[in-house]
Amino acid sequence: MGQQSPPTENKGLDARVESTIDLGPDFSGYQLRLRTITFEPGGVAGFHSHKERPAFAYILSGHLTELRQGGYAKTLGPGGFITESRDVDHWAENRGAAKVVLVGVDVIKP
Repeated sequence: MGQQSPPTENKGLDARVESTIDLGPDFSGYQLRLRTITFEPGGVAGFHSHKERPAFAYILSGHLTELRQGGYAKTLGPGGFITESRDVDHWAENRGAAKVVLVGVDVIKP
């Protein structure tokens, strides 16, 4: 049986921007963004790349499974974090019965 393609669309996901700040003249055009992201049970963040958007995700509640092509899967609970450097292409799923709430911090070029 072949490997299933990763999901490409977000589902059951709410991302609320809490704050952004400009990074100043040394990083002209870039901002640091803070978000609260909630995954409903069965929620998915579709396959995406962090090549242009490095980030950290810190799990506040629930259990989130991070997946990458090639079979990598890691489930994280409260206090767990994901480092999303430029070489990370992945997706995430809430496979549990409870909501997942996380704090995401990333560098963006709006």
